[in-house]
Amino acid sequence: MIQTCIDIALGAFAVAMALNLYRLLRGPGVVDRILALDTLYVNTIALLVLAGLREGSTIYFEAALVIAMLGFVGTVVLSKYVIRRDIIE
Repeated sequence: MIQTCIDIALGAFAVAMALNLYRLLRGPGVVDRILALDTLYVNTIALLVLAGLREGSTIYFEAALVIAMLGFVGTVVLSKYVIRRDIIE
Protein backbone atom coordinates (compact mmCIF):
# COMPACT_ATOMS: atom_id res chain seq x y z
CA MET A 1 0.00 0.00 0.00
CA ILE A 2 2.76 2.46 0.94
CA GLN A 3 4.80 1.47 -2.11
CA THR A 4 1.82 2.22 -4.34
CA CYS A 5 1.38 5.66 -2.78
CA ILE A 6 5.08 6.41 -3.20
CA ASP A 7 4.94 5.30 -6.85
CA ILE A 8 1.94 7.56 -7.51
CA ALA A 9 3.70 10.47 -5.81
CA LEU A 10 6.85 9.82 -7.86
CA GLY A 11 4.76 10.01 -11.03
CA ALA A 12 3.05 13.19 -9.91
CA PHE A 13 6.36 14.89 -9.13
CA ALA A 14 7.78 13.74 -12.47
CA VAL A 15 4.85 15.39 -14.24
CA ALA A 16 5.35 18.53 -12.14
CA MET A 17 9.03 18.58 -13.11
CA ALA A 18 8.11 18.31 -16.78
CA LEU A 19 5.72 21.25 -16.43
CA ASN A 20 8.42 23.25 -14.62
CA LEU A 21 10.86 22.49 -17.40
CA TYR A 22 8.33 23.73 -19.94
CA ARG A 23 7.89 26.99 -18.01
CA LEU A 24 11.67 27.31 -17.67
CA LEU A 25 12.16 27.03 -21.42
CA ARG A 26 9.09 28.98 -22.55
CA GLY A 27 8.65 31.47 -19.70
CA PRO A 28 7.49 34.90 -20.80
CA GLY A 29 10.00 36.68 -18.60
CA VAL A 30 13.17 36.27 -16.59
CA VAL A 31 11.32 36.31 -13.28
CA ASP A 32 9.04 33.48 -14.44
CA ARG A 33 12.06 31.43 -15.44
CA ILE A 34 13.76 31.99 -12.08
CA LEU A 35 10.59 30.92 -10.30
CA ALA A 36 10.34 27.83 -12.52
CA LEU A 37 13.95 26.95 -11.74
CA ASP A 38 13.34 27.34 -8.01
CA THR A 39 10.25 25.15 -8.21
CA LEU A 40 12.25 22.62 -10.21
CA TYR A 41 14.76 22.46 -7.34
CA VAL A 42 11.98 21.83 -4.84
CA ASN A 43 10.40 19.12 -7.00
CA THR A 44 13.79 17.47 -7.46
CA ILE A 45 14.27 17.41 -3.70
CA ALA A 46 10.85 15.84 -3.21
CA LEU A 47 11.56 13.28 -5.92
CA LEU A 48 14.86 12.31 -4.29
CA VAL A 49 13.29 11.99 -0.86
CA LEU A 50 10.55 9.78 -2.26
CA ALA A 51 13.12 7.66 -4.09
CA GLY A 52 15.08 7.33 -0.85
CA LEU A 53 11.97 6.17 0.97
CA ARG A 54 11.19 3.70 -1.79
CA GLU A 55 14.70 2.24 -1.96
CA GLY A 56 15.48 2.51 1.75
CA SER A 57 18.81 4.23 1.09
CA THR A 58 20.21 7.32 2.79
CA ILE A 59 22.28 8.48 -0.19
CA TYR A 60 19.17 10.02 -1.76
CA PHE A 61 18.61 12.17 1.32
CA GLU A 62 22.18 13.44 1.19
CA ALA A 63 21.80 14.30 -2.48
CA ALA A 64 18.55 16.12 -1.68
CA LEU A 65 20.35 18.15 0.98
CA VAL A 66 23.10 19.16 -1.45
CA ILE A 67 20.55 20.18 -4.09
CA ALA A 68 18.64 22.19 -1.49
CA MET A 69 21.74 24.15 -0.54
CA LEU A 70 22.79 24.77 -4.14
CA GLY A 71 19.24 25.64 -5.14
CA PHE A 72 18.96 28.26 -2.42
CA VAL A 73 22.26 29.88 -3.36
CA GLY A 74 21.35 29.79 -7.05
CA THR A 75 17.99 31.43 -6.47
CA VAL A 76 19.54 34.17 -4.35
CA VAL A 77 22.22 34.89 -6.95
CA LEU A 78 19.76 34.98 -9.84
CA SER A 79 17.35 37.22 -7.93
CA LYS A 80 20.16 39.58 -7.01
CA TYR A 81 21.19 39.73 -10.65
CA VAL A 82 17.65 40.58 -11.77
CA ILE A 83 17.32 43.34 -9.18
CA ARG A 84 20.74 44.99 -9.49
CA ARG A 85 22.14 43.67 -12.80
CA ASP A 86 25.29 42.85 -10.84
CA ILE A 87 26.17 39.86 -8.71
CA ILE A 88 29.31 41.10 -6.95
CA GLU A 89 29.09 44.30 -4.93
